[in-house]
Amino acid sequence: MLYWLYTYFNINILHYITVRAGISFFISFFLTLYLMPIFIRWAKSKNANQPIYDKAPKNHNKKAKTPTMGGIVFISSAIFSTLLSAKLNNFFIIGSLFVLISFSAIGFKDDMAKILSSDNQEGLTPRMKFILQTLFAFLVSLFLYLFALNGDFYIPFYKYPLFNMGFFAVIFWTLVIVSTSNAVNLTDGLDGLATVPSIFALFSLAIFAYLSGHAILSEYLFLPNIKGVGEAAIVAMGLIGSLLGFLWYNCHPAEIFMGDTGSLSVGAFIGYMAVITKNEILLLAIGFIFVLETVSVILQVGSFKTRQKRIFRMAPIHHHFEMKGWVENKIIVRFWIIALISNIIALITIKIR
Repeated sequence: MLYWLYTYFNINILHYITVRAGISFFISFFLTLYLMPIFIRWAKSKNANQPIYDKAPKNHNKKAKTPTMGGIVFISSAIFSTLLSAKLNNFFIIGSLFVLISFSAIGFKDDMAKILSSDNQEGLTPRMKFILQTLFAFLVSLFLYLFALNGDFYIPFYKYPLFNMGFFAVIFWTLVIVSTSNAVNLTDGLDGLATVPSIFALFSLAIFAYLSGHAILSEYLFLPNIKGVGEAAIVAMGLIGSLLGFLWYNCHPAEIFMGDTGSLSVGAFIGYMAVITKNEILLLAIGFIFVLETVSVILQVGSFKTRQKRIFRMAPIHHHFEMKGWVENKIIVRFWIIALISNIIALITIKIR
């Protein structure tokens, strides 16, 4: 709508992506702040509480009555702010909205099944969840390949593409989106643990999107110039605003959890942003906390299956530190610090090429 006002009434300030991204941020932030208490009251009245995994650390039992599916509110707020602020005929905006809606739908289905059964293990089967994630990620990747992106493959610290992946890019992008979606989902185990690293990652990727979409800045910084990708920064800033509003209620002790409705869609969108900005490899630094959590699970499962021994007291790794006696706040804040440092390192690569 704001871009329409610029087009028809020549309100020039609304032409700028930075202005509309800022507006998107504040709309989603205040909308989430307003709607979340209403949703929390409704969720409590319906007993829409987070079922606690029976093998989780015992201190998690106190969270049994905490409502979940807060992702419904902050994802909806981000979508609403995008519809108001972004250029809706932009291919990258269309892809962004598809990712947020489709992956939150998967999470919603999973959350509802768990809530109705009062069992953390009774959601979608891992197989079905993976099939749906792969399907939606493949569709958006194919859409990007056909209408918006080439298959050039970039790495950090090098200004030119290494090679063109051709149609294999669709498979690679699908893998990136699905992997990131599941990585954020694994990280969402403590109050605010996934929220703040997601904010850092989205902010870094919003910067990359804006720079790559700017013809002069991308040329100066030797970044790939991708026409129209700057608009995606508006979606990212809207999601950052809604996540900050969510954090107001999700910080320890949490009044609400995001659930799979939130974590799957946030993770998928982070992966999507990495794809459209050609930062699939740099995502290892941008989402370092998510990588750490995922690798800890892979190592734990692999070690137990091959040696019948555990590497960590419990995986993902944040549970390992809980079992060692670290208080929850200490784990959360230290992981936030690591996430901030890793994103600063990622941003430094902009100039080192």
